[in-house]
Amino acid sequence: MENSLPPIPAKRYFTIGEVGELCCVKPHVLRYWEQEFTQLRPMKRRGNRRYYQHHEVLMIRRIRGLLYEQGFTISGARNKMIEMVAEERQLKESPALDGALPGEASDLAYAQGPSAVSQGIDTLGVFLSAEARHELLQIRDLLAEVD
Repeated sequence: MENSLPPIPAKRYFTIGEVGELCCVKPHVLRYWEQEFTQLRPMKRRGNRRYYQHHEVLMIRRIRGLLYEQGFTISGARNKMIEMVAEERQLKESPALDGALPGEASDLAYAQGPSAVSQGIDTLGVFLSAEARHELLQIRDLLAEVD
């Protein structure tokens, strides 16, 4: 999914046109998704202009993947997003992660198994696939061996 999409630049806010290009979705579709997915709430400024933050661009990419690539209906994707948010909240509030150092938190999340990792969060709050998490952990281990 995200391999075919352009990389997200390091900016604080994105206009609806920029988000449309980053996610390969037209602006009117983004406005419709705002009505259907309550988690998606861009900041509005002057003249009701929408400004999306980085985490909202990632959320739009997830919604796009659910709808266009995995074949979910709008209501199915909405339910899946609610389920994913609940899993993330549970992962963040997990007692196993209490007191863990930042690097250890992602190790513990990875150790909890594929269900916790499939929509896991790294220590910066960025969503990663299981494969990406595994590769990053391998790279970190290799770097630790060099030191």
